[in-house]
Amino acid sequence: MTGSTSWQAALLRPESVALVGVSDDAAKTSGRPLRFLKAAGFAGRIYPINPNRDTVQGVPAFRALSDLPEVPDHAFILTGAGAALDALEACEAMGVPVATVLATGFAEAGAAGQANTDRLRALVARGRLRVLGPSSIGLANLHHGMALTANAAFAEPDPPKGGLFVASHSGSLIGALMSRGKRKGLGFASLVSVGGEADLSIGDVCMAGLDDPAVTGFLLFLEHMGHADRLRRFAEEAARRGKPVAAFKLGRSDAAAELAQSHTGALAGADEVADAFLAACGIARVEGFETLLEVAPLLAHLPAAHAPRRGRVGVITTTGGGAAMAVDQMAARGLEIVPPSEETRARLSEAGITMEPGRILDLTLAGTNYAVMRAAIEVFRSAPEYDYVQVCVGSSARFNPELAVQPALDLIGVAGHPFGVFLVPDAPGAARLLAGAGVPVFEDPETCADAVAAALARRRPSLPQPAPALTEGADRLLDEAEAYGRLSGVPVAQWVALDAAKPPGDLPFGYPVVAKVLDAAIPHKSDVGGVRVGLGTADALADAMAAIRADVADAMPGHSVSRVLVQRMRAGVGEVLLGLRRDAQVGPVVMLAAGGIFAEITRDSVLRLAPVDLATAHEMIAALRYTQVLNGARGRAPGDLAALAEAIVAISRLAAAPDILEAEVNPLIVLPKGEGVVAVDALVRVRS
Repeated sequence: MTGSTSWQAALLRPESVALVGVSDDAAKTSGRPLRFLKAAGFAGRIYPINPNRDTVQGVPAFRALSDLPEVPDHAFILTGAGAALDALEACEAMGVPVATVLATGFAEAGAAGQANTDRLRALVARGRLRVLGPSSIGLANLHHGMALTANAAFAEPDPPKGGLFVASHSGSLIGALMSRGKRKGLGFASLVSVGGEADLSIGDVCMAGLDDPAVTGFLLFLEHMGHADRLRRFAEEAARRGKPVAAFKLGRSDAAAELAQSHTGALAGADEVADAFLAACGIARVEGFETLLEVAPLLAHLPAAHAPRRGRVGVITTTGGGAAMAVDQMAARGLEIVPPSEETRARLSEAGITMEPGRILDLTLAGTNYAVMRAAIEVFRSAPEYDYVQVCVGSSARFNPELAVQPALDLIGVAGHPFGVFLVPDAPGAARLLAGAGVPVFEDPETCADAVAAALARRRPSLPQPAPALTEGADRLLDEAEAYGRLSGVPVAQWVALDAAKPPGDLPFGYPVVAKVLDAAIPHKSDVGGVRVGLGTADALADAMAAIRADVADAMPGHSVSRVLVQRMRAGVGEVLLGLRRDAQVGPVVMLAAGGIFAEITRDSVLRLAPVDLATAHEMIAALRYTQVLNGARGRAPGDLAALAEAIVAISRLAAAPDILEAEVNPLIVLPKGEGVVAVDALVRVRS
């Protein structure tokens, strides 16, 4: 027997399913899938596999997969790890296109788990069977009546059908999102738990649902950035089809990256890299789990931009206090609450609406009038000064939605700026009405601001070409002189390497200079007394070289200094850090940060996937808070930001070098406008 159904169709739209190891007890985890399939009205053929029973939950059962009258499209394997592997072998032999594995006992289970993992990987590598899991609690396609899951939340009567496709690393979260979405009036097309991603990843399963006409958008619950290349391909295809993607990712913490010799390694931790990657993919990342649901309708009305939006928000409210809560949260996320222009005020006046001076149109009791609220929304939605309009509705939303909520329902299909409604009271009825009509609706000021910020920041995918594979070999840190030799395109301050035990002699450049220990084993020279600055004469340089030798010997017993790098000192407008590192999951990233010895303390940094072009480099400069200093704050001379942008591009191009793991210039001195930039320290790690 051989199957002919594609794995994509078999995954989400199977016509027949086999339940391997299904229990007769519908309350047990292994009994739920059959119970849920029956309750959902699955129209396909169900084949329970149980060697000990003739029937399971009233359905005729089979002793083994080989006893089935046909090759099932999809097998859900509900046994322990060892028996699950045997069942996968049987599925492969039969020609089953795809199987889902519930069992744990793989990568997380020590030596025995590793053996199971190795066996599973070998099976997957043969390429004849696609596997969802292990540790997948299953999946559901609500439009297909296919609730192939052990998630207890799918006992929910009348699961809400709609256009959202959910994919989650966590199995329990597909049920949580479905139940929360139902309360909010949202509907779902499919919900998939990917589990351990031994084969099929989040990117793969989303790609399988991409051309389903019932799917309007995607919600991702991410625990890590594994298989980023597949997620990247899916995101690009979703953007081409105009189907928005939002993500909630665990891990907003200060955990450092695995390459921590450089400041870049410490600053570009896993979460910062995830931010940069998701943004480059055009995926709206939200901070809150609840926001993941509430952002979906907004993304449907707010297409991804080709260039950064300014984030200009107009606010209409019937409650000053309620609007203030939302405004505070928006401002904290960098959104600009823009007052209406004189032209907009004049149009409001023509509509009979008088606005007090200020940024917010506070209608107070007048806003609980349908005609007034509708006119205000219409005027704001056509005002050119806004990217988005936020409507805040007070107590009338709970018992009189026809007053201030109905205008939003009537205007959602009318052309104009995107808008959303923040319901200040608990008004579940109004929330469901709005969500059912496709109006973005928010129930908390935090989720409102989170969703609006994420949606306005979303851009079309801007992904560089994948970097070449790394050279095989051992990692090695270059000394500063060697590092300068790899910084093609980044200007370097004049330097010379000297024998630490000999007089310095004449230098090829003038004083003052800085002297630094030159040793690949000492990447952080200041920590061991290996730096002396402001040396104005040859005698001062000789004394400094001797002091460096002595201080390093004290700090590192048994380690002697053989060479010193002497470099011309340059005064600039400010100092920045430029860094490049290869992330194990998403590839090379480039960083711009406030520089010097306090880089990790200030944590003022901007990250992008590498390489970047000149326009992106200028965006990075604009996004850095420290740029205010470089722009001539408090009467300072403005810095050469054009030269800085060129240096960012240059260091980002090191991503094309197959042997460079990380590279950092810290500091890069930004000279006055027109005079360029110069590197005065560098760290490069290579694989050789």
